[in-house]
Amino acid sequence: MSIIEAKNITKIFGSGHTAVKAINGVSLKVEAGDIILIMGPSGSGKTTLISMLGTLMRPTGGTIWIGGEDISEMSGAKLANLRLHHLGFMFQSFNLLSALTAQQNAAVPLMIAGLSKKPALKKAEELLEKLQLGERLDSLPKNLSGGEKQRVAVARALANQPAVILADEPTANLDSKTGHEVMQLLCNTACSEGRAVIIVSHDARLKDVAKRVITIEDGRLTKEEPGNHEPNCPTEHGGQKQ
Repeated sequence: MSIIEAKNITKIFGSGHTAVKAINGVSLKVEAGDIILIMGPSGSGKTTLISMLGTLMRPTGGTIWIGGEDISEMSGAKLANLRLHHLGFMFQSFNLLSALTAQQNAAVPLMIAGLSKKPALKKAEELLEKLQLGERLDSLPKNLSGGEKQRVAVARALANQPAVILADEPTANLDSKTGHEVMQLLCNTACSEGRAVIIVSHDARLKDVAKRVITIEDGRLTKEEPGNHEPNCPTEHGGQKQ
């Protein structure tokens, strides 16, 4: 069973002669272990698509199934619970809480999910150490570099062990080298744990971490090709780190 399956979904903004069809009949299956890069020009529908796959926006037409359930049948409360436990999110602006340390930021989703403070902070520490931020646990976001902030965002996205991580332009505020390194860390971690990752980005260098590269134009998926993930992933059988 697919983790996420979208069937002929559309999204229309506005009505009448001002209506804009941002997504036009998209179907997509996401399996465990998938690392999918969705690319396309500005205005092609990338962010709208990932917002619908992440249940942040409902489609105008078609269906989206997550974990075998049709999300159109879910209440707002059930969707919020689905996002908390099954989906992890990353954004280009990091969205860290400025008054909290790196460790506290990574622990936030754990505590929202009901884990008490001490074990939540311990798990956040373990995640940050895995992402090479063990020496920055007590640092506030203002004292972190862009790459370090995005690594904290990776830890936060992974905190509740989601089946799928959705990343919207996650390297847009990073230089190309740092962005590639952060995404390589995310994908290596997700790959070793069997999680799916969906990335929308303009950054063609992210093809190196992707298993599938999908092009979207005018709201339609127009092409799919393999990425360069396997030779660049140390967790893959026979792969070696570049």
